[in-house]
Parts: sequence; C-alpha cells; structure tokens
Amino acid sequence: MPKWIKFIIAILLLPVCAGAARALWLVLRAGYGADTVWIPLLAGAACWVVIFLWLPKPMWIYVLGHELTHALWTWLFGGQVKKMKITSSGGHVVISKTNFLITLAPYFFPLYAVIVVGVFALGNLIWNWRDYLIWFHLCVGAAYAFHVTLTFHTLQTRQSDVTSQGYLFSAVVIFLGNACVLLFGIPLLTARVGFLNSLGWWLESTGRLLHWLQRVI
Repeated sequence: MPKWIKFIIAILLLPVCAGAARALWLVLRAGYGADTVWIPLLAGAACWVVIFLWLPKPMWIYVLGHELTHALWTWLFGGQVKKMKITSSGGHVVISKTNFLITLAPYFFPLYAVIVVGVFALGNLIWNWRDYLIWFHLCVGAAYAFHVTLTFHTLQTRQSDVTSQGYLFSAVVIFLGNACVLLFGIPLLTARVGFLNSLGWWLESTGRLLHWLQRVI
C-alpha cells in the first residue's frame, strides 16, 4: 500500500485515537481505589524507571524482545521465520511475509509483560499463586515500564520499521495498539470495569467526536 494512502488513513483514524484516549481516562478513573493493584504496579514501574535512568540500558534484552515480537506476529499471520540476529546495537529477522502490524508490533505489544501474565496464570492454575498477587502486579508494572521507556528511547533514533510505514501512520498504529493493550489490561488487573465497558466507552467517545466534527464542518 502506498504511503500516501496510509497517510490519509492515519488522518481518518485521528478521531478514533481521541476516542481511545478519552476511554482510557474513563477506565483509569473507574479503576481508582484498587490500591492493592495500583500500588505494586506503580512501585514496579518506579523501580524500573530508576534502573533505566541510573544503570546501563539492557539493550540486548530489549532487542531480543523486539525481534521475538516480529517473529510472534509473523506466526500469528501464518508466516515463517527464517533467520534472526540479535545484538545490543540492533537486530533483524528474516520472515516470509509482512504487513504493518508485523512491522510495528514491537512498539505496541509488551512482550515481557505478556510473558509475566502468562507465567503467573499458569502458576496460579497449577500451584494456586493467589498469595503472590502483589509480586505479580509489581512484575507487571516493571515489565510494562520496560516496554514504554525502551520503546520511547528507541524511537529517538531513525527506525526502518517506522519509516517504511510513514511517520503519521506508524504513530497512529502505535498509539492505538498501546491503547488497546491498556483498555484490555487495566480492566483485567483491577476488576473494577469490564472490557466490554471500556470498548463501549471507546465507541461512544469516538462517535461523539465524529458527531461534533460533522456539525463543525
């Protein structure tokens, strides 16, 4: 698909981004008071931020997760991974097919946070880890902060993944991808609002904005 078409699509999706932002605010407000969740989550995120600011950045671990995410989304779309190279200064993966989601997935899909959730879910199923929920939330907070900080750090330099799709289109996809993760993940963690509620708020907010734009134009 030509970049100019992706640019137009990105422009058309801006109201959807605004609707997602408002829905995320409503979800966060509804989750207020879940202290047993938020305190360890924020503590884990704060711990990682301190490490990020004061210690050498673990770029090899980040690049590993980045390339594994490309591989995972390639498999999800029925493609094959032929070769992968990981170094602290960068990496690449040779795949049999690609699309914009495969290309941009590492910037919105928090692989290590998903691994933490998967390990805890399996452990809880087998060994009943409910007594370790605080540590689970702490690890999720640290893992998601790892994703956010190192993704932002990486995007400060020119990324072929982004330039190949166009800057605005990439920004919209990355924002919407991260918004989807949070709109699904926060209700799952806090249990204060359902995922369908957050989806409904997203649709309602987007609809209101489109209605307002229609009246203005």
